[in-house]
Parts: sequence; structure tokens; C-alpha cells
Amino acid sequence: MPSISSKGLAMPESPIRKLVPYADEATKQGKKIFYLNIGQPDIKTPQVALDAVKNHDLEIVSYSHSAGFLSYREKLAKYYQNIGLPIEVEDIIITTGGSEALLFAMGSVTDPGDEVIIPEPFYANYNGFATSAGVKVLPVQAKFEDGFALPPVSEFEKLITDRTKAIIICNPGNPTGYLYTKEEMDQLSALAKKYDLFLMADEVYREFAYEGLEHYSVMNQNGLEENAIMIDSVSKRYSMCGARIGCMVSKNKELIATAMKFAQARLSPPTFAQIASEAALDTPQSYFDDVIEEYVDRRDTLIEGLRAIDGVKVAKPNGAFYCIAELPVADADHFAKWLLESYDKDGKTVMVAPAEGFYSTPKTGMNQVRIAYVLEKEHLVEAIDILKSALTTYNEAHGAL
Repeated sequence: MPSISSKGLAMPESPIRKLVPYADEATKQGKKIFYLNIGQPDIKTPQVALDAVKNHDLEIVSYSHSAGFLSYREKLAKYYQNIGLPIEVEDIIITTGGSEALLFAMGSVTDPGDEVIIPEPFYANYNGFATSAGVKVLPVQAKFEDGFALPPVSEFEKLITDRTKAIIICNPGNPTGYLYTKEEMDQLSALAKKYDLFLMADEVYREFAYEGLEHYSVMNQNGLEENAIMIDSVSKRYSMCGARIGCMVSKNKELIATAMKFAQARLSPPTFAQIASEAALDTPQSYFDDVIEEYVDRRDTLIEGLRAIDGVKVAKPNGAFYCIAELPVADADHFAKWLLESYDKDGKTVMVAPAEGFYSTPKTGMNQVRIAYVLEKEHLVEAIDILKSALTTYNEAHGAL
């Protein structure tokens, strides 16, 4: 039988999606599942984006420029400029989701055997992107008790070798919801300049900053023009996950020219999704004001509810719409499967993402889960109640910590 590549065999499963077969089986059994495992908002997509696709006048669905529609890039550049980011049309490549932007960036700045440094826990697919590029992830562990703040820069510096090509961050963070301060961004920028590294910032949750806190973009870091790479997406901002439109942004002209070769190889981003995304830029500020207010309410409801459960600890997020919770169980992966396979309360159960998959360090985060507060408040309250009852039942059967 032909053999599978070692790279393919090494590709990690998604901790967010690997339990889907268990959820499918639970659904077949008639259980209602509250999906807290995935960042799929239930917020409505802006009507202006939906109408743009519905009312299009295309007669041929043709390729776009490999960098995306010029009209979209021009409008997107103005959007960034309006929020204080010095981004021009030529700095932008439209991609098929933020994921493709990360793949283009990784492919453009690393060779097989190179290294990237990432504070953990981090978005699990960074592991997959690194594996596909033959790149080694060097994790720097952020501490739960510090709310997952940036670890000391000295810990990053210890890991830098001649194979280190980039530092990758997610700001605000997935899965932690941590929002980096200006001081932390300045420290990372100084490190990138000192060792001539790329600083790649995944900023897809930029708009989701709470408590009046400000988001500090990598594109605003002085003197970092040749080192900075920004990853963005419409998925979360406009609740358009299925559109699969993102972008890679950099002032580094050689980098953009290199990434364009990857973009040309996949021809072009999808036409209708670009139409929707371009129209979404006309979404009024009131939409975001309402969404932020809703997420703050959901976050506070979730954090209060989780902290009221005996043995549960949770780090309060200041951005995005995720949190990491420590549960009074030895193996959160087993607990998450058990929730779907063997438990329900009045025919209902909960799906969470085991947090171990968001770490690169083995056997880390085994008692943690990532919870996405993307459901309406009433459903969150019910899901918390189910989780509380489930933990009691589970620990009675398997032994409490």
C-alpha cells in the first residue's frame, strides 16, 4: 500500500473540531448540544453584505486579481487608515480566510527546519501551519494565574537561534482572550528588531476589546515596517466565518512580492465572498457598538457562572470571545468526550474544546478547556448549569481531583 507522508502523519488534529463525530452521534441520539467549542458567532451577518451577494449583476463568475479585487483592497485600505493604521493598497493581499494568510506568511518567511516562537496557549492551527511548512514551534508558556499576559521577553530571548525566523502572536488572543498592552507590544517589537525577526500578529479579533481598553496593532509599531506582518479576516468582525475571506498585510515589499507567488499559485480568492466582504465595510459603527455590548454581557455572565461552580477557575478575558477554564478533572479531553457520549441533562449537553491542543508543550493544559461565549445569554446560562451538573456526575463516577 502507498505510504502517507511523515508530514501528513504529524499533522495535529484540531482540538476544536476533533470531537465532531461524537457530537454527530449525540445529535442522532436526539440530544440538544450547546456548542461552546468553536468561535462561530450567532450574531447576524450585516445585511449590507448579504444584500450585495443577493443583488449582484454578474453574468460570469470570473477570477479576480490574485491579490483580490482592487476595489476591495482600496476600500479596505481606507478602513484601516480610518482606524489609525498606515496601510496602503499595495500592502494588502486578500486571502481565502485568515488561515490562508497565515500559510502564505509562514511559507514566505520560513524554510523547513526553521523555528518560530509563540506564546502558549495559542490558536491550535498554528501547530498545523508550522507542521505543513516543516517548521518547529518553540513555545513560551503564559501563566494562567497571570491571566495569560505576555511572558517575560527574556524567556523569548533564551530560545532565539540562527534558525529563528519569527515571533507569532494572536492579539486579542485565541484561546485566552488576552489583549496585549502597548508596553508588551513595544517589548516584542524591540526584540524583533534586535534579532531581525518577523513579528507576525493575528489580529482577527481587533474590534473585540473590552473595558475601554485599546488594541495596539503591529502595524503601528514605529520602525518595524520591514518586520511586521498582520493577519486579518472578516470571519469574526462581521460574523462571516463561512465567507472565508482574510488578508495578509505588510509594508515589507519583498515579503509581499513573495507571498504574491503563493497567491498566484492558488489563482484567486472567491468572488462572491469578496463581494460580500467589500460591502461589509459599509457596516455602521452602531453594529459594532451593539456587538461589543452583547459580548461583554455574555462574557460577564459566563465568568460569573463558571466561578460559581465548585473547583472551576477561569481567567477573565479582555478581548475576543474566548476564555480558558480550569476544571476539577484530570483529563479534560476525556471529560469533553464523556459530555457528548454519556451525559445529558433533560436531553441537553455541552460541547467544549479541550485546551491541551492549544499548547505545544506535551501534557500541558490537560485539565483546561476553551469556552467560546458565542451563544445568546439565555443559552449560556443553561450551558453553565449543565456543565455544573455534569462535573458533579462525572467526578462521582471517575473520582474528583
